[in-house]
Amino acid sequence: MARIGFIGLGNMGGGMAANLVKAGHQVRAFDLAQAALDRAAEAGATVAGSAAEAVADAEVVVTMLPAGKHVRAVYAGEVLGKAPAGALLIDCSTIDGASAKAVSADAAAAGYRMVDAPVSGGIAAANGGTLTFMVGGSAEDFAAAQEILAGMGKAVIHAGASGAGQAVKIVNNMLLAANMIATCEAFVLAKKLGIDQQTFFDISSKATGQSWSMTSYCPVPGVGPESPADRGYQGGFATALMLKDLKLAMAAAHEAGAAVPMGAAAESLYQAFANAGSAGLDFSAIIKLLDGTEAS
Repeated sequence: MARIGFIGLGNMGGGMAANLVKAGHQVRAFDLAQAALDRAAEAGATVAGSAAEAVADAEVVVTMLPAGKHVRAVYAGEVLGKAPAGALLIDCSTIDGASAKAVSADAAAAGYRMVDAPVSGGIAAANGGTLTFMVGGSAEDFAAAQEILAGMGKAVIHAGASGAGQAVKIVNNMLLAANMIATCEAFVLAKKLGIDQQTFFDISSKATGQSWSMTSYCPVPGVGPESPADRGYQGGFATALMLKDLKLAMAAAHEAGAAVPMGAAAESLYQAFANAGSAGLDFSAIIKLLDGTEAS
């Protein structure tokens, strides 16, 4: 088992750190929020007074941070040169590819191994240890990270070289956003055509229109497996986070010269929904914008 320094104990990181403890690792954790540190301590982690202290004797460093600027700052100021030489660095944040590649290059120059390993699955999967990790880095570094990531997820997949994990993550979430909007449109239209919502689910979930957004994360309360829709669209994956990923995807598409009209439409709709005051609601709550119960 490894000595792990874990930085970033928010909605996702808190559950991930707890699962590393359950897997038998020695976890020393840090976050700026005291409440997050308290939860980590309750889960069995050792609380550190700073990020540098968390990584001081770590064999592995795991970070889960909000954006590229935070990742760059934490690694430059608190990890590189503070963690023991040769430590394996795993960044699970969802950030822009340029930041991921830059931090990885800095880490390599300082004598560290590093992978970018963003996640899919949301808060429930983070707490349950069933995340999917898409990993960018060398084959050797991926192999070293695989055992650590397996303690937090159900699938650990090598996406390619450094930055590839981030690329796959934002493309996947662009697809998810468009799928969710289309699923919401379908339920709204079915209702307006006089079709019972459960009946539509029973048929479409077994027909060619089915998708994960429908069968596993239905945006209609009381229909399908339990989802944030059954909790007033609280918890899950916030609209603000989906919008962040869509903006990353649009920037990447522009840089690559790729046509993404559905992705662009999804970004526009989620921006309107966030602007209407719904940034904190789960992204499936976009159905409220489409059915007219939330002003655009």
